[in-house]
Formats: sequence, C-alpha cells, structure tokens
Amino acid sequence: MSKSPVLLPALVAVSLLTLQAVPAAAFERDAAPAASAASTAPAAALTDRLIIKYRSAATTAAPAAAAQLRAAAVLQRRGAKLTHLRRLADGADVFKLDRPLSEDELRRVGEELRNGDADVEYAEPDALMQPQLVPNDARYGEQWDLFEATAGIRAPTAWEKSTGAGVVVAVIDTGVRPHADLARNLLPGRDFITDTFIARDGNGRDEDPADPGDWSSAGQCYSGSPAAKSSWHGTHVAGTIAALTGNGSGVAGVAFDAKVLPVRVLGRCGGYSSDIADGMVWAAGGSVAGQPANPNPARVLNLSLGGGGSCSTTYRNAIATARGLGAVVVVAAGNDASDASLHQPSSCPGVIAVAAVKRNGARASYSNYGSVVDLAAPGGDTDAGILSTLNAGGTTPGADSYGSYRGTSMAAPHVAGTVALMLARNPKLTPDEVETRLKESARPFPAACGQCGSGLLDANAAVDAAGGGSSSVAVTVPEVEPNDSIGRAQPLNDLPATVLGALRSDADQDLYSVRLAAGQRLTARLTPTADANYDLIAVDTDNRRLDASLLPGSQTDTVSVLNSGSSAMSVVLRVRWTGGPAGAYRLGVAAD
Repeated sequence: MSKSPVLLPALVAVSLLTLQAVPAAAFERDAAPAASAASTAPAAALTDRLIIKYRSAATTAAPAAAAQLRAAAVLQRRGAKLTHLRRLADGADVFKLDRPLSEDELRRVGEELRNGDADVEYAEPDALMQPQLVPNDARYGEQWDLFEATAGIRAPTAWEKSTGAGVVVAVIDTGVRPHADLARNLLPGRDFITDTFIARDGNGRDEDPADPGDWSSAGQCYSGSPAAKSSWHGTHVAGTIAALTGNGSGVAGVAFDAKVLPVRVLGRCGGYSSDIADGMVWAAGGSVAGQPANPNPARVLNLSLGGGGSCSTTYRNAIATARGLGAVVVVAAGNDASDASLHQPSSCPGVIAVAAVKRNGARASYSNYGSVVDLAAPGGDTDAGILSTLNAGGTTPGADSYGSYRGTSMAAPHVAGTVALMLARNPKLTPDEVETRLKESARPFPAACGQCGSGLLDANAAVDAAGGGSSSVAVTVPEVEPNDSIGRAQPLNDLPATVLGALRSDADQDLYSVRLAAGQRLTARLTPTADANYDLIAVDTDNRRLDASLLPGSQTDTVSVLNSGSSAMSVVLRVRWTGGPAGAYRLGVAAD
C-alpha cells in the first residue's frame, strides 16, 4: 500500500487550505466545482492512525502492548492490521494501520473497544489537519490589516504602548524559513513530525524546525488529489506575528519585538493531530517522552490549522495542559464557510477561535462562523489578501520573498500577535483573563459579519484592556501652531502622549519638546498618512542630533533617547516632510 496519509475531504482542489490534524499549515483551499460521479476524491476523511488510552496507562507501561492486542482483534474483522508507533504526552498510545480507514469507521472501532473493555478511557482516529489559508498570487504594497481605519487592527496606536518584548509565541505549523525579515526573531524550535513521508526531510522528530517544503505530486495525498506547490505557510504566519519592523525593508509584524518559537507539525498532505498535540504541550513547556525540555516556553500558541469533526480528547488534553502551563491557545476557525463547531481544534474548549473578515470588515466568503467563534480579525478575500514573509521556491526552498494569502490562517496570527502585546504589557494575565479582555475590547463590525464572535480585533483597545504599564491610556494632544523651530517647540508635559498633527506643505516642519529626567528613556514613534514619507529626528536644545529615523515610504519611524546624565534634559522631536503628500500624522511619545 501507499504510505501517504489521506487528507480531509474539505481539502479540495484549487487554492484553499483547510484546518485538520496536519502541519501548522493545514490549508483550506477554494471549493472545487461539484465532483462528477466518476470523481476519485474521498467521500469522507481518511486516516491510517488510531489513538487509544487505557486508564491503567498511568501506572504501567504494559497497556501499549495490551492495547495493540485488543484493538487488533477489532480491526481484523475490518481487514486491517495495526502496529504500535509511540506514546503521547497524556499517556495514550498511537497505532498505525496498514491501510487508511474513514474517520467514521475508526470512531466505531473506538466505541466497540470502549464497550468491550472498561479500562479504555478513550479511543479515536488520529485525524489529519490542514493549514487554514487561501493562497493569493497578488501582492499588496500596503498592510491594510494593520493600519486601515475600516478593518485594520489599529496596530500603530498599540505600538506606542507595547511591542511584544519578552513574549514567546509558538507557531505550530509547517516550520519556518530563515527569512531575512524574520530570522532575528526566531528561537530554536523543534520538528514534531513522526511520519517521514509527511516530513519530507528524511527523518522523524528532531531539533530542526526548518520548512523543507510541503509540495505534493498528483495522487499522493489521496486518489485523484491534485499536485500542490509548497505553501511556506508557517513562514507567512510567523511574519504576521513578528516580522522585523523599523529595519527599512519588508513588512511589519503585529508584535515585532516578540520571539517566535517554530514547532513543525505539518508537511506534505497535512499533519496528524497526535503530532500537533505533542507539539503544543512541548511548546508550552510541558514534558513529552523522548524530547528535550523546551528552554523557551511560549505564552501564546498559534494554530493556523484544522480539520473536520468535534474536538477530540487528544486535543482537549493537550489544550488543557498548555493552558495549565499559562499558555493562551489561538486557533483559526476554518475556511469551509460553515459552522466552526463542526471543526477542530476551533471547537475545543479553552481556545480563542478566530474568524476572518475582508477589507471592508464583512465576514470573508470562506470563513467559518458560529457560537464557538470568539472574535474576528483580518484574513483577506478575493479583493485583498494579507501580505507577509514567504519563500519563492515552488517545491524546495528558494529566495526570500513576500506574498499575500487569505484565510482564517491569516486572521489567527493577528490575534496571537495582539495577545503578545497584551502579555508584554501585563505578564500576570491568565489565559482566561486574556480571552475575556480581548473579546470585551473588540470593536463593532463595520459590515455584516454574522456569528463572528464578540467583534473585530482592536489591538490598541486590547493593550489598554490588559492593564499594567505606567499608564493604561495615552493622553491625546492636538498640534498647536506655530511650532516650526526649537524656540517655538510645542511642549509635551503629560506622557505617554499621542500627538495628532499635520504637515501642511512640503516646507512645513513640527517640533515638540519633552523634559526627560535623569535615567529616563524617551521613545517616540511617527506614523504618517498613507503614501507619505516623513522623518523623525531627536535633537537637544542646541540642535545636536541625538537620534534619527529616516525610513523610506510611509513606514513608522522610531527614535529613542536615554538621559544617562545626572540631571534632567530637554529633548526636541522634529517631524519633517521627505516625500509624498503633505497631511496628517500620529506621533506617540513615552518615557520610562
């Protein structure tokens, strides 16, 4: 038999990738035309693995052998044989069948095992997951999802209060590429894929989470499956969370001072829920048999993956363990335009399930919905995608690149990044407190988004709701003219402050003065109007330059000045025009 795992039926042709027990890139693809009667695509999700847990597993190592003997008899009647693979973090055992069966059939096997043996705690199929994204070939020059007033998450204002420093976010996905716009924020992660066919890297679990590509040939994933190029899904997700910002090139990440812990669980044709579950436990700092301790436990887990079915016990146990270790679990709701309660892990208790909106704030055409959805975030649609880090290789790795994808896979990392901003502001928040404050701070939808949760993600309001820090809300200060010289610089007496100003011509410049106590550090961030290029320069009262940010385009400029002296000093911030239209800007100023 072929050793290739079979993908979920939701993973159908064209370009949509679905969440299932697959690598962190359990993709949702666009729905294909209705299949003809001769179609060879599977009518039901298939898997060649079964998970069984015995209650006596906590006290003895014997159940692995006992479980195999008991399950073998049941499966023999269905013409299948099984072998023991390994033990999960929760004490359950994973078994491999010599041929794939439908998940429904394996659920019946599980019921038969439980009915015949009171020692069976649970038995369930080891489902394949898929990434939750919709690839889109068009590249967009602006990250509307961060900045635009309609459906953007209001990141620039949030960055004035938090950038995610000190928080680790695990990207449980296809692995990552060492993209130049991301590499400095990557921690050493781990590869949790056990099946070498899925892994594509020639081995099983190891210390290398690099994505070798998840491409597949026609017919490899199931009979009649189309050929697929490598998605580099995990790299795209990681870039949305923590791409380098303020470096003069590329894209900005939601929590650009956070660190990404790559945990590889998805590969060719997806990934098994058993591998994903172990990856979650390890990422949060839990113990997994045969794996070294994680030296950088994550406070946030991002799972942009999923598949069909209600929440499995395997997922429930892993999520409960991760939450018990203090981790917030963020998952994509799925891309089937159906009720998210019919999908996992979005239907699991304890997760933050994220739906997707398009650029006008309405629910994206593909997004799942329903009572289990907690809130929505930008995921893009056919009109505009989400731009992030990517790789140019069609199969094996190529050059660094950027590209736009769409899907709930793209919506989830906006929330995960925002949670990192919240935890950097207030590390004492529990997973339940994070979820409550995140949902309460969401803003009303600007367009129709039925059953999309409590509202649209608002990163600025979420950071305020997190509490902590020197002040929960910055003082808003209107610009007062004239302020075009050091002698007429507008004083900013109350910090943190958000200045709402404007350059009225290419000859205009605005200056602001701040009194900085000995030992204090001043941080200022300038966000210009769209398509404009303004610079931010810090000088002393003698016009000596202390720091400057001269980034091209409409990027956010940042300056920082430390008063290392023994007495207070005055710092003057100069906003000047460099290119593009004159117009409004936002200047955030803080001192600590």
